[in-house]
Amino acid sequence: MVTKNKMPEKETEASSAFDCLAVTNVQVYPFQEGPSMGHTKGIASIVLNDQFMIRGLRVMDGENGLFVGYPIDPFFKGETYRSICNPVTRQLREHIENCILEKYQASIV
Repeated sequence: MVTKNKMPEKETEASSAFDCLAVTNVQVYPFQEGPSMGHTKGIASIVLNDQFMIRGLRVMDGENGLFVGYPIDPFFKGETYRSICNPVTRQLREHIENCILEKYQASIV
């Protein structure tokens, strides 16, 4: 008798997109104010699920306020920059950005 394995059902959209990826550690290094730093306000490193580290995240000051810039490929030969890593979903991007910016605000006070 052959039995078919039932495929697992897809998760509902109500579940959080970062159920399996969560920021477990954040380190932020704010820069001293100076003319040479431009829009970059600091550098950050994060750890996801105590297993994966991303270094070189930048805290940037843009037209709409602070945001997080992701590490760029220094060897890319195109006219624009290319990120080495970046979140795929909006929920994960917002989660990472909120964690980094909260830590940044706490460190400059």
